[in-house]
Amino acid sequence: MRKLRIFSVLILAVMILAACAPAGGSDAGDDAGSASAGEIKVGVLVPLSGQVSTFGVSTRDGILLAVNQWNEKGGINGMKIVPIVEDGQCTPDPAVNAANKVIDQDGVHYILGEVCSKAVIPVSEIASAKGVLMITPTGTADVITLNADGTAKPYVYRACFNDSFQGAVGAAFAFDNLGAKKAFLMTDQANDYVKGLSETFKATWLEKGGEVVGEASYTSKDTDFSAIIAQIKDANPDVVYLPDYYNIVNLVMKQAKEAGLNIPFVGGDGWDSSDLDLAAADGGYFTNHYSPDIQSPEVTKFLADYGAAYKDDTGNPKVPDALAALGYDAANMLFTAIQTAGVDDVDKVAEALDNIELVAVSGTITIDEFHNPVKDLTILAVKDGKVNFETVVKP
Repeated sequence: MRKLRIFSVLILAVMILAACAPAGGSDAGDDAGSASAGEIKVGVLVPLSGQVSTFGVSTRDGILLAVNQWNEKGGINGMKIVPIVEDGQCTPDPAVNAANKVIDQDGVHYILGEVCSKAVIPVSEIASAKGVLMITPTGTADVITLNADGTAKPYVYRACFNDSFQGAVGAAFAFDNLGAKKAFLMTDQANDYVKGLSETFKATWLEKGGEVVGEASYTSKDTDFSAIIAQIKDANPDVVYLPDYYNIVNLVMKQAKEAGLNIPFVGGDGWDSSDLDLAAADGGYFTNHYSPDIQSPEVTKFLADYGAAYKDDTGNPKVPDALAALGYDAANMLFTAIQTAGVDDVDKVAEALDNIELVAVSGTITIDEFHNPVKDLTILAVKDGKVNFETVVKP
């Protein structure tokens, strides 16, 4: 009987220890509540609602295409990629809530997103504070990857070029290629993306000897731009720089054409959307990350794979925009770095990113000391109901 009691006590002790043991085992990933063994969880923060939801859909679809391709080949070092998609709305508070949710509740070590700079910036602070590695596919504001002292945030990267490069190229293109000498600038001062591009364009424009004949501010809630259009007419510029998102571009350029203003508008990658009003934007140009018209094996394969995975309302293959391409490239940057690191460890993955050389859809990517990709920039022209490839600018 005494032996039976001892045996029963031993069994009970084993059961208690088993109940108290961590569910994921003793691997390093358990320290941050990471994915179960055999999985890599990745937070995908994109705007699926709000004013620029097409940005989020495209970026998400590009990311998920890469996820599916890697999983079909066995995942990353045998680990399945598990995407956790959250709607950051391209707005600071929802993006912050989404970031905290995927980190604290879902236990991710990696984030792909957010999309708009004003949302990416606060998410980058959270990722830095909590030791989570993030790559924004499309956040172009210079400050995203930088600490206050100008050094690179150790865990924050981007797959797109930054505003300093984009704004400077936009100014050089307008001055050198379009032959413009007088510019009018439109700026939403509350939008980090727009403000950064406008400031860089202006600095480069003045350096090249151009004249700024007028500037006007507006807000993202404005719908009537007639007063600004009247200012533009009075200033008589050769070009208007409007580096905003497509929803604002549609309103401004439609009203400009209705008012008989037919000078060229130049903008940034925020113009790139399936919802860009091509009739309103006709005659305009914008800097971008990629064009489906570029002849390269990577672009050709991406077009085929994306079109096979996603169809439009009529059942035809979708043509991916730059947001989809950058989502795809950002995901492949991250997955390649994890594979190279050989372990689910953010420090080793960051080291692998620092040394990456990836032949991607948007060009061959290497990373500079400030965690920006070094790659080509594309300029597109809106003409006759189409967005056409204009030229490529080397960094």
